[in-house]
Amino acid sequence: MAEDRLELRPTYPVRTGRLLLRPVTADDVDALLAYRGQVDVCRYLPFEPMDRAEIVEAVATRWTATALTDAGQALMLGVELAATGELVGDVVLFFRSREHRGGELGYVLNPDFAGRGYATEAAAALLDLAFDGLGLHRVVARLDERNDASARMARRLGMRQEARLVHNEMFKGEWATELDFAMLATEWPAHRDRLAAAVSA
Repeated sequence: MAEDRLELRPTYPVRTGRLLLRPVTADDVDALLAYRGQVDVCRYLPFEPMDRAEIVEAVATRWTATALTDAGQALMLGVELAATGELVGDVVLFFRSREHRGGELGYVLNPDFAGRGYATEAAAALLDLAFDGLGLHRVVARLDERNDASARMARRLGMRQEARLVHNEMFKGEWATELDFAMLATEWPAHRDRLAAAVSA
């Protein structure tokens, strides 16, 4: 894909085996609050627990994007169970660099729905959008070393740990060690097929 034509305009919802990924709406405020308002969920994430007003404001402003057309933009999508319509989490794709065709992946899951593979399935769908949709060359995931669940998920996706940055930033009042994971577009097809087979098994 030519560098000057990188853009992503998905058709919603983006469907996986069990999930629908789509932009969040005002109808999702309660479901978003159920996990983004929890102290334990936000402990190692780059935001504090959110209250209802903050979520209402974000849904109306920061989380309205439905496409990625230039570096510096982010696409945040709700993760809905296709069978029940419940919103169980959200994923985000940051378009970091047009020149280097780089992006970053983020994910948050309601702990009530943990342990069922939903976060991995949703993140895999986002990697598919990043590589096969947007045409990125490289996608990274940066996380706090203490966030074991997030690190395990990055490894399940097939992302490679490339760095461990010891006490590299002051995070919520204490020094934090960052783990950096990455995947290249050339590596994605094999992992995509493996993950798809695991969901359908």
